[in-house]
Amino acid sequence: MDIFEAMRRRGHEQLIFNFDKATGLRAIIAIHDTTLGPALGGCRMWPYSSEDAAIEDALRLSEGMTYKSAAAGLDHGGGKAVIIGNPATDKTEALFRAFGRFLETLNGRFVSGEDMGTQGEDFVHAHRETHYLVGLPEAYGGSGDTGELTALGVMQAIRAGLRHKFGQDSLEGRRIVVQGLGKVGRRVVARAVGAGAEVLVADIDPQAVGTVTAEFGVEPLDPWSVDETACDVFAPCALGQVINPENVERLRCAIVAGSANNQLADESMGDRLRERQILYAPDFITNAGGLLQVADELEGFSPDRARHRVEGIYDFLLTLFRESDARGLATNRLALTLVEERLELYQSIHRIYTGSSSR
Repeated sequence: MDIFEAMRRRGHEQLIFNFDKATGLRAIIAIHDTTLGPALGGCRMWPYSSEDAAIEDALRLSEGMTYKSAAAGLDHGGGKAVIIGNPATDKTEALFRAFGRFLETLNGRFVSGEDMGTQGEDFVHAHRETHYLVGLPEAYGGSGDTGELTALGVMQAIRAGLRHKFGQDSLEGRRIVVQGLGKVGRRVVARAVGAGAEVLVADIDPQAVGTVTAEFGVEPLDPWSVDETACDVFAPCALGQVINPENVERLRCAIVAGSANNQLADESMGDRLRERQILYAPDFITNAGGLLQVADELEGFSPDRARHRVEGIYDFLLTLFRESDARGLATNRLALTLVEERLELYQSIHRIYTGSSSR
């Protein structure tokens, strides 16, 4: 990989490599853009096939965090940390303390927390070495699990999509396909079932499928052909690039709205969805609930305030959908345009020297 070219192409500010010989920690921190404020983003742990794959993931995800923060109206930039390792076998107290130590050296330029392969309990260890963590368990002063508010945001996106597409936002009798039954997908299933939807589910983990189908009485699907299932809403809640040139023509849904990051293989997929009259709720808006929750911790966490902000995803997306129609522009491209406009505005504002060391 030509690292500097990759950073230039995506607009990154920093890429930091962290190695600790005592614990074997191999971590990468990518800081994309701090125009709006300190970078905020989770720490992912995954057994990447190569160092290049880990770098690419950090760069891609941190860029997405910039968009997510800007679209959510937060005064934060985008960043991401990845730890190379198997989350099932490689976690130790010392490993996460070493990660916390490295995080502290950035002096607040990047604030992190849980992501795929990590959980709040892991960062209880890291918290002994750094102040720059969010999403800790409530017993340790954090706001706890972000899954519930992330799922609420997905439901707000689904309702906004139904309202725009069909004129009403009720899920009663609607057919919802949920791909991925992790901490967010499972909660989306629970909420959709509770709202009267017909729910179908898929996951590559048979145990997760068995647990969810038994608990909620929903129908299982083949995980390898889930995207071809006829439905009102397709909710990707697993890994990214689920909409790609190989399957975009096979989709049989009216709306795409889910919690997975980077759902589109590239921006042209949004154009094709629009051409096919499939309404796409941009992922970095739809899945912003967890980010809104942990960002609220930095102000002194208020559950009611965080929930109110997440509920606002509904109105934001309704406006976006209407503007997309008016401009004849794919929803993902319009969302990116709005983010770029906000970044340009604040770059202009921040050109004024205030004499304060905070900026």
